[in-house]
Amino acid sequence: MAYSGIKSYFPSQTVSDAEKLSYDYGLKVAKAIETEWFNNDKNLNRYKSNQNNFHSLRLYARGEQSIQKYKDELSINGDLSYLNLDWTPVPIISKFVDIVVNGIAERTYDIKAFSQDHYGVNKRTKYMESILSDMRTRELDEFSKQAFGITLAENNPDTLPDSEEELGLHMQLNYKQAVELAEEQALSVLFEGNNYELTKKRFYYDLTVLGIGAVKTSFNTSEGVTVDYVDPANLVYSHTDSPYFDDIYYVGEVKTIPINELAKQFPHLSASDLEDIMKNKTHNRSNYHATHSYEKEDNNTIQVLYFNYKTYMNEVYKVKETGTGADKIIPKNDEFNPPENKEGGYSRLLRSVECLYDGAMILGTNKLLKWEMSKNMMRPKSDFTKVKMNYAIVAPRMYNGKIDSLVKRITGFADMIQLTHLKLQQVMSRMTPDGVYLDADGLAEIDLGNGTNYNPQEALNMFFQTGSVIGRSFTSEGDLNPGKVPIQEITSGSGGNKMQALIGTYNYYLQMIRDVTGLNEARDGSMPDKNALVGVQKLAAANSNTATRHILQAGLYLTAETAECLSLRISDIIEYSPTRDAFIQAIGVHNVATLEEMSELYLYDFGIFIELMPDEEEKMMLENNIQMALQQQNIELEDAIDLREIKNVKLANQMLKIRRKKKQELDRAMQQQNIQMQTQANTQASQAAAQIEVQKNQALTQSEAQVEQMKAQLEAQKMEQEVQYKKELMQLEFQMNMQLKNAEVNGMKEREKEKEDRKDERTKIQATQQSEMIEQRNSGKAPKNFESAGNDILGGGFDLGSFDPS
Repeated sequence: MAYSGIKSYFPSQTVSDAEKLSYDYGLKVAKAIETEWFNNDKNLNRYKSNQNNFHSLRLYARGEQSIQKYKDELSINGDLSYLNLDWTPVPIISKFVDIVVNGIAERTYDIKAFSQDHYGVNKRTKYMESILSDMRTRELDEFSKQAFGITLAENNPDTLPDSEEELGLHMQLNYKQAVELAEEQALSVLFEGNNYELTKKRFYYDLTVLGIGAVKTSFNTSEGVTVDYVDPANLVYSHTDSPYFDDIYYVGEVKTIPINELAKQFPHLSASDLEDIMKNKTHNRSNYHATHSYEKEDNNTIQVLYFNYKTYMNEVYKVKETGTGADKIIPKNDEFNPPENKEGGYSRLLRSVECLYDGAMILGTNKLLKWEMSKNMMRPKSDFTKVKMNYAIVAPRMYNGKIDSLVKRITGFADMIQLTHLKLQQVMSRMTPDGVYLDADGLAEIDLGNGTNYNPQEALNMFFQTGSVIGRSFTSEGDLNPGKVPIQEITSGSGGNKMQALIGTYNYYLQMIRDVTGLNEARDGSMPDKNALVGVQKLAAANSNTATRHILQAGLYLTAETAECLSLRISDIIEYSPTRDAFIQAIGVHNVATLEEMSELYLYDFGIFIELMPDEEEKMMLENNIQMALQQQNIELEDAIDLREIKNVKLANQMLKIRRKKKQELDRAMQQQNIQMQTQANTQASQAAAQIEVQKNQALTQSEAQVEQMKAQLEAQKMEQEVQYKKELMQLEFQMNMQLKNAEVNGMKEREKEKEDRKDERTKIQATQQSEMIEQRNSGKAPKNFESAGNDILGGGFDLGSFDPS
């Protein structure tokens, strides 16, 4: 039964800060917590009830629940003397708990730190503006680089985003400030130093079995920051309806510690105080111990209640006006309240802030071991009026103070499975094997033909070895033999039907557990369907994961809260702890570049969030998108490799859309370029064809010119040869004329000689010549000419007519 515990046990929170710091006020708070949780009035001891319920659930989860209820169910007035059964519980719930816890514990995640203070936001904004500026001046930068060899861009031009959408993705995936890296590494060192992986498995087990999980963070100057597992069975807290316990004003836990540890933790206790504590410890023992925890007690242990109490404190300041007109602020206690009519310009300035008190009390006594205002309270830098408690608690399925869990839903079905198992044993113990009926009179009537009869032993041996039997239809007197089949089987089948019915009942309740929890066969692989495809099996397993997602989300909430508390505690380590240098060096082992940032890490304010690695369903959906994009050639193989390395599925899908868009734009640009290149190629081909035609015509013209030239050359050579020949002929003609002339001159000389010699014959000769001339005139012959005709003209033929005989 859920019990809210809303009572007026607590002292007023409106008293002064000085009264809140008093021992009496702390004792009232501690006793009020004790009254709410350990009061036996009306049998409403919340603490004992929680202890017993959680203990019972843990036994069910281990398969070690009490068997008394099963004995009471099968006994008759408490008598079990006739039952010889194995009462060991069937650990059916253990299997489902291990499936959930181990499956969730395998999910990996990254803790991300996001600087949200003014300096970090300004730095991020400046970087983003520089990227935008480089994006907008990309063309100018390229021109400057080509023209003057000067780069105007502040960032690498090769890695600049192409759009504002891609810029947003770039800021989420690639941009990380050094101080954020330092914070993430600091958190990683603290988690590893406190073995948080082991703590995480324990509270995941609690969330599955009990429905509630808790973690505590604390700080001390000797050990630094510590992260401790908290058993929910030992928790006490104020009433809340929130599954995240974000509105509680007190929380604590009960620890059983030895007396020497008590003296170590609280050194102000004297020997007489310790002796009194041990004397008074047994007075109210039954109020503070669950029935199952008595065996853990001894005379040297004591139960101590450690708790945090959240209240508020008043920061009061006296505001005084100085002679220069300025205001002077002086801190005062919360009781300062100047009168309204007081002269001098006094006023009161008040601010209420949350504060946390740490307390410890020995249960069952009025001994308050500790009551003080918490040191190094965790206050978010975004709001210093708020304070965080040391405990992070979550119960994802809590309503009106009642906590539900996975195991709690199925304990009834586990009981029915156990009873069915016991009934199966009972039926099996009463089952008998099949027998044989042997008719002795029928065997006596059988003669084997050798003078001997068929005895029972031989008949049984023959029947069991061969399955055959010999019988006679008639007796020796010739009558019908009623025992003609001397051996008959006796079948005992009554227990088989009961067994089948019980097995069906067992499977029914097992299926009810699967239906209630959502853990189907595909989740654990116990009964895979041979006809189902692998993808169908994975989808069934993914649906089962959805049924237990609230447990995963609750565990991630605890991790995120713990990381946020550690982030605030890191400031305490760096600012106050003596282990500061060792802590910084431990982080510097991972990255020396962060050492400079670590020295001022406490000045920053970080937002902490968990980036969960994708599960199989998310990976499969992303891979399907990648494969489809590859098949459609919307992305390249390098893009697919980059996408698979992104752990955030949402960002990976955004990156996929951007890469597809860029690839499509690139393909369109390539297509346009190909069209332009094809057009250019066609133009060049046309130009080349025209040029070839021109060259062809030029070649033809040149060939014709060469032919004409060759003809001219041949004609010239012919004319030269003709000239040469004519020259030779003319030379020959000249020589012949010269010879003729010489002959003529010689003839004239001879004639002159003859003329001198033959003067006497002149008359005779002249008479003869005149006679020839008279004859010439009379006959009409041409006068005799000794000049050549046409032999000195080019292009003419040889005229040798003058050499013809006259």
